[in-house]
Amino acid sequence: MTCPRLEVDLHKLRHNTKTLAKRLQTRGIGLTAVTKAVRGHPAIARAMLDGGAVGLAEARLSNVKRLRQAGIRSPITLIRTPMLSQVDDIVHLCDTSYNTEMSVISALAVAAMRQNTVHGIILMVEMGDMREGIMPHDLGDMARHVMDTPGVVLTGIGTNFACLSGIAPTAAKMRAFSALADDIEVQCGPLLETVSGGNSANLPWAFGTHATGRINDLRIGEALLLGVDPLTGTPIDGLFQDAFTLVAEVIETDAKSLRPFVSYADITLAGIRLVPDSRDATRIILAIGYQDTDADGLSIPSGHRFIGATSDHLVLGTTGTNGTTTHGVGSQMRFQMNYSALMRTMAAPDIPTKLLNDRSAPHARDVQGPIEHLARV
Repeated sequence: MTCPRLEVDLHKLRHNTKTLAKRLQTRGIGLTAVTKAVRGHPAIARAMLDGGAVGLAEARLSNVKRLRQAGIRSPITLIRTPMLSQVDDIVHLCDTSYNTEMSVISALAVAAMRQNTVHGIILMVEMGDMREGIMPHDLGDMARHVMDTPGVVLTGIGTNFACLSGIAPTAAKMRAFSALADDIEVQCGPLLETVSGGNSANLPWAFGTHATGRINDLRIGEALLLGVDPLTGTPIDGLFQDAFTLVAEVIETDAKSLRPFVSYADITLAGIRLVPDSRDATRIILAIGYQDTDADGLSIPSGHRFIGATSDHLVLGTTGTNGTTTHGVGSQMRFQMNYSALMRTMAAPDIPTKLLNDRSAPHARDVQGPIEHLARV
């Protein structure tokens, strides 16, 4: 079986989506599934849609193209501010886009009129994360500009938390954001279809006892994929945390002294140690490294510890009392991943994706890389 490989259990992804979508629905909030970490993988997107996602959200146009080429026709929103160089393709491929710059919105409008269509605009509002967003006091003027621009239509407002600055959403911030939605409707008249309050970091707030106000959408990626709260890494009750598994092959295993025994040409290098001086211990080297994943984001299997990694080697040590291991050369080890490790693995050209429990496999045409299908029984 191909190694290294990424195994994706689509049943678990459908379950995670269905579980969160139902919980959010009881609070009047729709779930938009974010596929950017999985590079717009069509089968993964379909599993999310099957689970109850109301639409998809992407940050890169190449991923949107991949989804459309695979035959996915559900609403797709571009959640990163569009590039001027891509406005024609954005209008053609995306129903809606998140925006912060009037010059970009104007270019989208021209592109939409050229294509005889109307493009939806969601204005991104800065609420403390200090990444992208219009300052709240400028939102009204921007909304009126959009309203007066033919070729585009104002469909909503959105905000973001816990990405750049780690600012968590609070009940007070969400009330303030809801109030902005009311203010925009007073100024501009039409009902906002989408009031998107944030991402997976908003789930503790969404499942609280307070009112959710005008918030009717959350853009969820990490919680669906990994089943954890992105702020704390805590597993979310009722969700699978192992929908994605990275499998790597052992290429060397031997007992080696942890004390370097080589001579250093530069005396300053003698002070560098990857690990503390210690007794001899069995070390395992796997054929995977930083070119394939974020090695620091891997969950190391029980009985082993992380020693270090290079571009294409992952080195583990044993933690057993006798310093031995049951993993011989040619055997395989399985790793769970955090969000950073998952993103890098999905982007690695040498790691194929193996789909488990893919009931939609005949329709899941992958247009950017190899896929193998396996039904788990």
